[in-house]
Amino acid sequence: MPISETPPVTTPREAAREAAERELSKPMYHENDPSLLDRAVRRLLDWVDDLFSAAAGATPGGTLGVVVIVLLIVLAVALLWWRLGTPAKVPAGAGALLGERVRSAADYRTEADAHAAAGRWTEAVQARMRALVRSLEERTLLDPRPGRTADEAAAEAAVTLPGHAAELRTAARVFDDVTYGGRVGDQAMYARLRDLDTAVERTRPALAGTGATA
Repeated sequence: MPISETPPVTTPREAAREAAERELSKPMYHENDPSLLDRAVRRLLDWVDDLFSAAAGATPGGTLGVVVIVLLIVLAVALLWWRLGTPAKVPAGAGALLGERVRSAADYRTEADAHAAAGRWTEAVQARMRALVRSLEERTLLDPRPGRTADEAAAEAAVTLPGHAAELRTAARVFDDVTYGGRVGDQAMYARLRDLDTAVERTRPALAGTGATA
């Protein structure tokens, strides 16, 4: 008579961790750039694992133990949702600061204003940042370079526009947040970028080696 194999024993702790990993692997948590979410998910799973370890000695087995573990999973997922906010879809093509196709700063500003008028603040913020950087290229304050990141553009522009260095860094961070970090743009973000774009357009660059505007 054949001997039946004994199925592997899965402890409630292992089952709960697997359930958490399955839940957090859903596409809704990974529609944006994976680096930020992956780090958050990994920290969350480690935290859940620590909770299981702490509860192992105090939580009885059986039904009550499973209920407690499920409640911990629900709490962990709720905390992740609260920390990251509702996952937002990033518009297609939003990854690069400036693409291969050359567009004028005026074109980007027109696009930004159209998005703003329609209440599409994330797209408006992205287009306005691109308008700012493209304007700097048109004024030869930045060398035209496809693939330049927002942080690189801000750092390079700060050399000739030291009076706007802090605002440029903030603008780059806002662009990265809405493009890669899953943050949703709003009217205040757009107004700040629009005002910076206007101010930079009116600012004369610093003279080489002086650090002062001309």
